[in-house]
Amino acid sequence: MLPKITHPTHKIDIPSLKKKVSFRPFLVKEEKLLLMAKESEDPEDILTSIKQIVNNCCLDEKFNVNEITLFDLEYIFIQLRGISVDNIVEVSYRDSEDDKVYDFKIDIKDIKVNMPDKPNNVIKITDDIGIIMKYPPSTLYDDKEFLNSEDEHLFKLIIRCVDKIYQGDEVYEASSYSKEELSEFLEDLSVKVFEQIQKFFEETPKLSYTIKYKNSLDNKREIHLNSLNDFFTLRWVITSLKIIIIQYFLWLNIINILSQNLKIWFLLKKTYMLICC
Repeated sequence: MLPKITHPTHKIDIPSLKKKVSFRPFLVKEEKLLLMAKESEDPEDILTSIKQIVNNCCLDEKFNVNEITLFDLEYIFIQLRGISVDNIVEVSYRDSEDDKVYDFKIDIKDIKVNMPDKPNNVIKITDDIGIIMKYPPSTLYDDKEFLNSEDEHLFKLIIRCVDKIYQGDEVYEASSYSKEELSEFLEDLSVKVFEQIQKFFEETPKLSYTIKYKNSLDNKREIHLNSLNDFFTLRWVITSLKIIIIQYFLWLNIINILSQNLKIWFLLKKTYMLICC
């Protein structure tokens, strides 16, 4: 019988749970998962692989990768990379002022997730009716229906982030209702309530690291990194509109400029309903 190889264990903080969980480093089999995903050239494969790797490396039987948030999943994966390969990640960015490429080294230990002190996840509709939102879940990484959808990505994302709906003391679990029922409920909301939902997404935690440097023009510059794609060579993944949508709305890179578009979309939706129904 061949000898059994033992592996070191590491405690990694789970940002949303505010507790540490034990993980082992990547092994050859996890590297093979990533390699096969990259070779397949299917954007969905690498997302699924990331989730599977986090699940494989966890040593806590009570840990459920499907119950954590998307930013938890990304943070765990990037920390696993640090303990498995190297703490230092090398990235290159082209400066928009002088058009020169600059190389940087990032210590993975310095990457954080900025958690709000008081999550603003309760959306009041009336004095006694409201929605309790949840952060984008890790299940989006293998949600084929969402990834393969051709339209209304924002609306479908919101549906997946509704946790509960309440009326007075009565609470309705979103998981007990179909997506069609939730969609019908959301379509009856006012634009002002939708703005509250937008604010919730604006404040969703994400990976955070800032590169500070001076360019050749002696100007101080900053680069804000907020997603896995910023730290690793996963840029080929962004060949799919669905992955771009995920980045936009889950990593919140353009939420601020969507404010007016969201209002217009909502008004068009209501107008369509009035004309066709």
